Amino acid sequence: MTEIEAEAVPAAPAVQQGPLYRVVRGVLRPVVRTVYRPTITGAEHVPMRGPVILASNHLSFVDSIVIPLASPRPVQFLAKSHYFTGTGVKGAISRTFFGAIGAVSVERGAGAQAQEALDQGRRILDAGNAFAIYPEGTRSLDGRLYRGRTGVAWLALTTGAIVVPVGLIGTEEIQPVGSKLPRVRPVTVRFGESLDLSRHGTATSGRARRAATDEVMGAIHALSGQELAGRYNETPPQGTFAKIADRVVPRERI
Repeated sequence: MTEIEAEAVPAAPAVQQGPLYRVVRGVLRPVVRTVYRPTITGAEHVPMRGPVILASNHLSFVDSIVIPLASPRPVQFLAKSHYFTGTGVKGAISRTFFGAIGAVSVERGAGAQAQEALDQGRRILDAGNAFAIYPEGTRSLDGRLYRGRTGVAWLALTTGAIVVPVGLIGTEEIQPVGSKLPRVRPVTVRFGESLDLSRHGTATSGRARRAATDEVMGAIHALSGQELAGRYNETPPQGTFAKIADRVVPRERI
């Protein structure tokens, strides 16, 4: 997708955190902090009111639990729809848990599905809430920091929300790929100084979205200290023609 129009999002209620969210957050925060003793710095950079985007690197499944528990204010994020559509007891437990930690169901994919995910985020921000997003798109399996997708910039430039970069360190050791049970390992959560991306231009400008996204990723890199991958976290184009086309007319990833 090379152009994203900041047109009006169809009216739809913002997904609100129910009372169970506050109960779970109130119970889990002290338990997790007692067991894992995470190092949390820069929490004062997260404003306690108004729309804010927490843009983080992504190393593990548990990142979506760590960020809401480390954040000084309630925060919502997107989660794959299959966590909400399971059947039986297991499905009910999954729906309850993810709803309780502030997750919002979304179909994962490109094109229209990717835009619908951004529209969900926009509704959350328009309601004055905090929204967490992983600009890399998916978690890094090799520990490197990948190039950011421009959805984070579209959200910030469309809603006027500030962006607080987040650097996670050590979460991949809590639950490595393939592991079913979490382990007790040291974790660091670094909240950086807030970024006002409006100086880059409007949400309808591809150049503005790219520049704003690169600024966000630079801030995340400064916090996480990861090695830079220098490319998107996706399978590289296959075939000579596809590789040339991607270099000559690079496709925007949102």
